[in-house]
Amino acid sequence: MLARQRQAVILEEARRSGAVRVADLVTRFGVSDMTIRRDLDVLAGRGLVEKVYGGATAILGQSTDEPGFEAKSVQQQAQKEAIAELAATLVRPGTAIGISAGTTTWTMARALDAVPGLTIVTNSIRVADVLRESPQPERTVVLTGGVRTPSDALVGAVAVHSLHRLHLDLVFLGVHGMAEGPGFTTPNMDEGETNRALVESGRSLVVLADHTKWGIVGISTIADLEEADVVVTDDGLPDAAREALSARAGELMIASVDEAEDG
Repeated sequence: MLARQRQAVILEEARRSGAVRVADLVTRFGVSDMTIRRDLDVLAGRGLVEKVYGGATAILGQSTDEPGFEAKSVQQQAQKEAIAELAATLVRPGTAIGISAGTTTWTMARALDAVPGLTIVTNSIRVADVLRESPQPERTVVLTGGVRTPSDALVGAVAVHSLHRLHLDLVFLGVHGMAEGPGFTTPNMDEGETNRALVESGRSLVVLADHTKWGIVGISTIADLEEADVVVTDDGLPDAAREALSARAGELMIASVDEAEDG
């Protein structure tokens, strides 16, 4: 098991039970005490657990916590790059697509330079900036209006009204969290409403979410797991999450992330 996969399982267990013990994890994974402590250091450095004597406790963010774009853009960069490259292969020349706000969708927008003739609708200022700087000349970019959020999304009545009048081939959705029951969620209620309008404008929905989004629940549901025609994630996703998504979403695509095992 790669280090990131082991860390994903440790995080899942910490969130499920509230805490994990180093001794238990050493036995479970058959690795050294030092390896487990390094794993906990990584998770603590990402703000996902709090180290305590003999183990760690989960840090469960509030359902309305909304990190800014800059803070999110430096997290899971390798995973986002791999997901973006894989998701971009779903885009066909000459199609109309929607791209929601988010750092993973922003990364995907940078991978579309080779696809000609696209019409792209987005409520993301960052995504629109990337597309505007693209060398691809045969491209139409539509930026919805709206009120700006901490994640640089444009939301609200203006954005919703414009999206309700559009008909897109594919919608690429970035999410704050995904879980059984709540589905795909966001911590911003206005962004949830706007993203629901974006989802409704598309014939097919592709959700982009790295493995750390599993088990996170924001205050507002954008879509149920069953509404996703495709979920693109990375190979750090725990087996239980893969089973849940495979059973409920249309297709699960796993992006491989090269990483040397530690310990």
